[in-house]
Amino acid sequence: MKGVILTPKKIINSDKGKIFHILKNNEDEYNNFGEAYFSTIKPGFIKGWKKHTLMTLNIVVCIGKIKFVIYDDRENSDTFMQFNQFILSEDNYCRLTIEPNLWFAFQSIGVQEAKLLNISNILHDPDESFNVNIDSIKYFK
Repeated sequence: MKGVILTPKKIINSDKGKIFHILKNNEDEYNNFGEAYFSTIKPGFIKGWKKHTLMTLNIVVCIGKIKFVIYDDRENSDTFMQFNQFILSEDNYCRLTIEPNLWFAFQSIGVQEAKLLNISNILHDPDESFNVNIDSIKYFK
C-alpha cells in the first residue's frame, strides 16, 4: 500500500540482554523528530480508527503481539478502499511506517498486555488527526 512501509529491524542478543534497533536518521523513512511515546493495549482490545493529516508514524512492538490494520480512503490512490494488515512482535520485529492520510487501528492478539513505541516526525496536535468509532470502517469482527 502506498504510504505504508514495513522494515525488518535487527535484534542484537547478548548474554546481558538485547538491543532492539528502531530508527536511524540516515534511513529513508526518517523525515524529522517530533516525539516518541509508548502505548499499551490489553489482550483482545482494539484501538482505532485514527487518521493523521500531517504526522508520520514509525511503530515497533516491544512487548506482546499486535495486529495493525491500515485502510486507504484516499480517492486518488492506487490502493483506494484497500486494507493492509501487519502483525508485529518480537518474533516479527519490524518497524511499521504509516504516512499521513491513512486510517489505522490495532489490536492486541497475544495473551499479555502489549506495548508499542511510536517515533513521530511532529509533535502531537489533536487538530491534525481524526478519530472514528471502530464500527465506522468494517474490518474487525
